[in-house]
Amino acid sequence: MNTLGAALARFLTVAVAVFVSLSVGISRCQDEADPVEEQEAEDIAPDPAEANTGEPEAEATETDDAAGDELTLIDPETGELALERLLNWLDDLYRADSSVAEMTLTVTKPRRTRTMTMKAWTLGTEKALIVIEKPAREKGTATLKVGKNLWNYLPRIARTIRIPPSMMMSSWMGSDFTNDDLVRESSLLDDYEAEVVGRSDDPDGWLINLKAKEGTVGLWDRVEYVVSPDGRLPLLAKYYDRKGRLARTMTFSDVREFDGRRIPARLELTPVDKEGYTTVLVYDDLKFGVDLPESMFSLSQLERHR
Repeated sequence: MNTLGAALARFLTVAVAVFVSLSVGISRCQDEADPVEEQEAEDIAPDPAEANTGEPEAEATETDDAAGDELTLIDPETGELALERLLNWLDDLYRADSSVAEMTLTVTKPRRTRTMTMKAWTLGTEKALIVIEKPAREKGTATLKVGKNLWNYLPRIARTIRIPPSMMMSSWMGSDFTNDDLVRESSLLDDYEAEVVGRSDDPDGWLINLKAKEGTVGLWDRVEYVVSPDGRLPLLAKYYDRKGRLARTMTFSDVREFDGRRIPARLELTPVDKEGYTTVLVYDDLKFGVDLPESMFSLSQLERHR
């Protein structure tokens, strides 16, 4: 959800990121995809906590401040949205330098509804860990993201599976959210050309059009975002596929204050072509600026005590 839901994710998140960003989520997959591998973690890749990627840690931006109240998203000279600041804000709405979230995910299908509770941790923009706590049959199932690497741990078979970049847009745990929505691999600022279309009447706010940059690999050709009149809250996102067809919508509601920051606590994702299907992600608790050890985002931690 980059924001989120991109927000997905990410409107999320993963946010978190989980989409944890929303928050909210779109795709920035690599140009070449690895084949799906179902191997033990040691056979897949070195432990990310022990590997030196050689890349500098991302510096904190204005939007990393959990309070965020002093950040102005409206240009005082033009009275319009300051786009770069806005996209940074949306990318990090559910995440700061670090965050810990407790969430409830409800997946509704024509003949079945299932609910999961989970906990997610994020560190910067490169690391995220999501662990399912309920129901009992799925307890301990976990997703780890470090950089462009993504793994799922399945406790029922005690196996760790690496998810290649080509599967970032695949369904996560049978929901309408994708792997990308949950870990917010994509960036609205980096992956899309944005323009302010103008004011929106339904819902009231600003309409923003996001067009995927040339070379960006993923499902979405463009995303339409509606944000609140002050730009601080996403309200609605519409995702269009590579053929220009509306594929899914995400609504943001139930604004709450978490750790001094006001954000939509409820994200509802509805696929246009699947009648009776919907996925709702609710943030039950969210804390920012939490002291998290690097060792938490490792394959050994992924499999420990599950």
